[in-house]
Amino acid sequence: MDADTKKFYELKAEIIQAAGHPIRLAIIEFLSRGEQCVCDIVQHVDAQRSNVSRHLSVMLKAGVLESRKDGLKVIYKLRTPCIVNFLACVDQTLRERMKREAALLEKL
Repeated sequence: MDADTKKFYELKAEIIQAAGHPIRLAIIEFLSRGEQCVCDIVQHVDAQRSNVSRHLSVMLKAGVLESRKDGLKVIYKLRTPCIVNFLACVDQTLRERMKREAALLEKL
């Protein structure tokens, strides 16, 4: 693998890692409905503001989110809304796995 290809895979992994936490997944799904104030995100995920801010920072750095100021509020939105398609694929994979496991349990 050449250096450019390797770097590309490293950047892909960074984006996937940026989404790879339960709070971050909840934030992404919440923002899939449209841009939101950080105060609403905190309430939605039921976590401390400082904790949510750290998660938002990780996703901003990876390019998953973008933010803007609106007076004193910070508003976030998905920079890459297509990430929701990836999460839908993950949801489908989980549903199929649960069906297989349920079928196995029925056979026992």
